[in-house]
Amino acid sequence: MRITLSLFLLIILSFKLSAQDIIPAPVEMRAGSIPNEKFSIDKNTVIFINTSQAQSSAQFLSDYISNHYNLQLEIITEITKIGPRRSINLIVDSTLYPNPDKYTLSVLPTTINVGSPSPQGIFYAIQSIIQLLPSQPDNPEKLTIPTVEIIDYPRFAYRGMHLDVSRHFFDVNFIKKYIDYLALHKLNYFHWHLTDDHGWRIEIKKHPKLTEISAWRNGTIIGLYPGTGNDGIRYGGYYTQEEVKEIIKYAAERYITVIPEIEMPGHNMAVLAAYPELGTTPSIPTQVAQTWGIFNKFNNVLQPTEKTFSFLEDVLTEVMELFPSPYIHIGGDECSKIWWKQSPFAQKLIKEKGLKDENGLQSYFIHRMEKFVNSKGKTIIGWDEILDGGLAPNAIVMSWRGEKGGIAAAKQHHKVIMTPENSMYFNHGQFMKDDSLTAAKFLPLKTVYDYEPVPAELTAQEAEYIWGGQGSLWSEYIANPAKAEYMLFPRLDALSEVLWSQKNKRNYVDFKKRLKTQFKRYDLMLINYSKTYTNK
Repeated sequence: MRITLSLFLLIILSFKLSAQDIIPAPVEMRAGSIPNEKFSIDKNTVIFINTSQAQSSAQFLSDYISNHYNLQLEIITEITKIGPRRSINLIVDSTLYPNPDKYTLSVLPTTINVGSPSPQGIFYAIQSIIQLLPSQPDNPEKLTIPTVEIIDYPRFAYRGMHLDVSRHFFDVNFIKKYIDYLALHKLNYFHWHLTDDHGWRIEIKKHPKLTEISAWRNGTIIGLYPGTGNDGIRYGGYYTQEEVKEIIKYAAERYITVIPEIEMPGHNMAVLAAYPELGTTPSIPTQVAQTWGIFNKFNNVLQPTEKTFSFLEDVLTEVMELFPSPYIHIGGDECSKIWWKQSPFAQKLIKEKGLKDENGLQSYFIHRMEKFVNSKGKTIIGWDEILDGGLAPNAIVMSWRGEKGGIAAAKQHHKVIMTPENSMYFNHGQFMKDDSLTAAKFLPLKTVYDYEPVPAELTAQEAEYIWGGQGSLWSEYIANPAKAEYMLFPRLDALSEVLWSQKNKRNYVDFKKRLKTQFKRYDLMLINYSKTYTNK
């Protein structure tokens, strides 16, 4: 039996806006026509799927209900087996809509009908169902959901969240949990910052010293930069290639693309600790960084020699073989060019290549690496410094130093991801007097919520190059999962609404009301969110 779109669209005589507390706010949400009607979930309820493409979404919902309500829902693939039981029907039908991310969700007294042209659309609908479930059920053996109809799709194609694992390392279990948090908020990209001055975090089989030496530092500063001392404790860790594959698979099942970042040409003290010959001062010993900040006193810049390019090509080859993502982030930020200025080799290369200055040399470096990445069928992403000296032909720009870089890239018709530090850096304190050690800057929830990724300076045509936005979580002062969660929530909720919901749907007063229900859900999920907002 084929289920069509007609099963997912209710004939509604009169509707009022629903008070259901879904974050991010859907495009359209309406309450059922008969007041107080509900759909009940109990041990006899089944999940029906019309194709194996919906299996992972069905399993995700079944696991969530099992883990948090101790109810086991059977997943079935034959509609005749539903019988008199209430059912949650997940239907993938490519003819439904042109937009693969669009879904309909109709909650009726006897069925929940979900329809989308793609499996990821079904998955996004599952996240809405989860938010319709009671966070504190009156009867744990019978969950009720008010009747409602939702039509929904995202505003931006790129909805991302970043995590820095170089400064502090997070194990595989937490990375999976982090990915689940992104999935719950309908984000679809995880930017995994794997390398920096403070530790190299991914196994590269051709260059084993990256995990033998570069993954470990001999101490960490105490307190806020410049610190009150050093703890002297050896610290580090890395992900094996098998662990990386495991995480990528886990994310893919949640329709999240993992984008790895391999820093270049700066932020490479960890690399130079193992391979000093790749730097501009090979005779000067280098250690994996033990303090924070941009390093001018200590050399962390790769020398643009053939040996360096060969090394990076080895690294990126293994990385690209591991990650199915069509995008590879190559950093490009905060390169301390004073080391090139002092390097006879670098100065000679500038003259030989007819480059204007050290900015031109960085552009040459990025262009060369882009050409290699492109040859493997991938596209590079870089922080907005890659604009300096001339943007690589096919590069995507991640704008972090405000919006200026993003505006410039969009005007040059390059894709842009907006993550300006003053609106999207979640390592900044949530309050002026935060109760935890944070970077000495302030980013309140409302600032995140009010951010508009499309700058007013852009024309309508240029605005089309704003691919989306991203929150960034740098880990200098985030040493454990509980702190990461505290810094993430509830600003992740605000981010999700900025990137998913239509601009005219954003209302901060209404958002705060919905957030109160979200906090109850976080209590159920044992998430360590910032509880100060519960009183606001």
